Amino acid sequence: MVRELIEKAKQVFPGDGHRAFFAPGRINLIGEHIDYNGGFVLPCALSIGTYGVVQMREDETVRCFSENFPEAGTVSFSLAGLHFRSEDGWTNYVKGMCKELGVKRGFNLYVNGNIPNGAGLSSSASLEVLVGVALNNLFNLGFSALEIVLAAHRAENGFIGVKCGIMDQFIIGMAEEESGILLNTANLEYHSVKIDLGDYLIVIGNTNKKRTLASSKYNERRGECERALAILKNRFAVEALCELESKDLPECEALLQEPLLIKRVRHAVTENERTKKAYRALSEGDLQEFGKLLNESHRSLRDDYEVTGFELDTLQELFLKYGAIGARMTGAGFGGCAIALVKAEAANRMIEQVAPEYREKTGLAADFYLVRVGNGAREL
Repeated sequence: MVRELIEKAKQVFPGDGHRAFFAPGRINLIGEHIDYNGGFVLPCALSIGTYGVVQMREDETVRCFSENFPEAGTVSFSLAGLHFRSEDGWTNYVKGMCKELGVKRGFNLYVNGNIPNGAGLSSSASLEVLVGVALNNLFNLGFSALEIVLAAHRAENGFIGVKCGIMDQFIIGMAEEESGILLNTANLEYHSVKIDLGDYLIVIGNTNKKRTLASSKYNERRGECERALAILKNRFAVEALCELESKDLPECEALLQEPLLIKRVRHAVTENERTKKAYRALSEGDLQEFGKLLNESHRSLRDDYEVTGFELDTLQELFLKYGAIGARMTGAGFGGCAIALVKAEAANRMIEQVAPEYREKTGLAADFYLVRVGNGAREL
């Protein structure tokens, strides 16, 4: 694999001194729409991701080529003036990382990823962390894994201009082999949890629905949570909704009175508790309980947070109808992906049954990926 990768890179950037790296994609197993409410999330790295080969140069020029965007050809830029330019496409992520890490010497970068773009599996965060780990090793910059994660998050927020939480970069940079991470988004404290799926695996189904609503509805939900928090702060000594517990909900309902806000708060509080229960279930190897929690999470996202939509609900229901022990939407919602926990031997049969029925009901062709829990970003 590594030799083949380097040989392909040499066709674009001849010479020697090539080094190969990998950064995974990710899914959030549970803990959805609560990273901005001070809650717990439970993501894991995937076995699919972004492969990269770097080679040092003697000047201040960076040259980049991606097998995923061959039509863009080789894109060059100078380290002397790092500015976001929309016409530079995917290489803006590379520029952002160069700026954050203070890179002064040029390099060649060859990239080949197998994360489907736009599926919500963090291809952009994977690329950022890949570049960070590669440059840290190539130039002996001395950054820790956490410092690279923080740099990648700053690059996405500042240089790229996408306001996102830190979960994606965190799991991609910090994951241990075949483990998930229970991350407290309020303070970045985290615990690794071994994910032994035994004879089960995870199926990712991409609804392939155009996600035109995702960003506007995301901002709308954040606003609703902020409104609810402002009211509840008068009674509870909390800085975030996820500091509340289920036992507080009756009092919250009396204070809020507005049915919409009550539903949003109920999701934040119960999803946070489900995530902690899921961590315990995985720690104990109780996959049946974990599957049950996935189903409860989807119901809450559908009924209380209202971010699923017809396509995701259809896909989740079909996964359960044809053999999954747990399934839910993952990511921002309004399209994107759903995940299912299913016996490995039954996975292909499930997909064969789900695909035509999903198409019949939605008019869309879903894409499916069988994945295993992977490892964090590293040199190969």
